[in-house]
Amino acid sequence: MKALVLLSDGRHPVSGRPAPAGTELQAIALARGLTEEVAGLYAGPDAAAARTALGHGLARLEHRRLPEGDDPLPSLAAAIAAAAPDLVLAGRRAGAGAQTGLVPYQLAEALGWPLVPDVVALTVADGVLEAVQALPKGARRRWRVKLPALVTVHPAAPVAASFAIGMARSGHVEDAPGIDAPQDGTALEERPYRPRPRLIASAAAGASAAERLKAATQSAGPGGRVMVDPTPEEAARAILEHLRALGVLKPAPGRD
Repeated sequence: MKALVLLSDGRHPVSGRPAPAGTELQAIALARGLTEEVAGLYAGPDAAAARTALGHGLARLEHRRLPEGDDPLPSLAAAIAAAAPDLVLAGRRAGAGAQTGLVPYQLAEALGWPLVPDVVALTVADGVLEAVQALPKGARRRWRVKLPALVTVHPAAPVAASFAIGMARSGHVEDAPGIDAPQDGTALEERPYRPRPRLIASAAAGASAAERLKAATQSAGPGGRVMVDPTPEEAARAILEHLRALGVLKPAPGRD
């Protein structure tokens, strides 16, 4: 059985240095639980972060070189078709960049493979993959799909193996040109914030025109005021007045 793990150009959230995404390293651990023949695949300009994954259990890494900003999907699909793995694993989203999490789904659609998201455990028997999927509130669901298949790994999966310098040095990196696929940049327009008109939700369907107009124009609650650099006493007094206007506190003594 052959397993392939998709890697991204991840960055450490604090230092900003190249580092694989946590779920990608967990994917390597899940794959090694099924077979010793686990390879990595990365498509992009710089494979510094992907090379680090060699120390976590990858036997080799295939790097498809692409210019900065190119779409990696055609290169990934071509590399997978050439390698013909039984199972492809990926993290929930990339370790840096846009982090849309859509690449595994687009790749499964391009290959015509089934995809199981948010996997925490895997077993294979007689060409059938049995995957345990993580659901909200700790629930689990079991899937059985025919290989080849693609899965994404949930953070609740078993922890990744520790980094081993010996494995990192013995791992082999294969560089190959990717398929150029420039992406058209989406034009962005920046505009100042403008309040949207309020929907008429509080007036009943059979209300009069005056009641509907009042519901559309009246304030949702007591108004407030902007205070710039107030003294502590002024700020406290304004907060108390606002709470009394809301009815949270009782009126001040001596007031009706």
